[in-house]
Amino acid sequence: VQLQASGGGLVQAGGSLRLSCAASGRTFSSYAMGWFRQAPGKEREFVAAISWSGGSTYYADSVKGRFTISRDNAKNTVYLQMNSLKPEDTAVYYCAAGSAVAPSRYEYDYWGQGTLVTVSS
Repeated sequence: VQLQASGGGLVQAGGSLRLSCAASGRTFSSYAMGWFRQAPGKEREFVAAISWSGGSTYYADSVKGRFTISRDNAKNTVYLQMNSLKPEDTAVYYCAAGSAVAPSRYEYDYWGQGTLVTVSS
């Protein structure tokens, strides 16, 4: 499966953005999907994940209550709604497809190219 992330940009602290990740291939609905982020000089970290059906979600503590992951299997797309953004949310955001809803990046087999989110204070 090939993944294409989009929707990043520059936003002020307290603002919102919605990231999208479009997948190619007929097997999208069989994959769990995750969002990760990587800030300059830091390791890639888990943000959120969703099961193949959308019935199960999992969030990093740092984004819980502010970010929402969702998916539309008919459109082969997964979303990350980000509200109440903070400067520390600044990073390149990556979507990924894997076999389980998991916080470890090693559980994901396919990765998108990343989209930059910059939150100004």
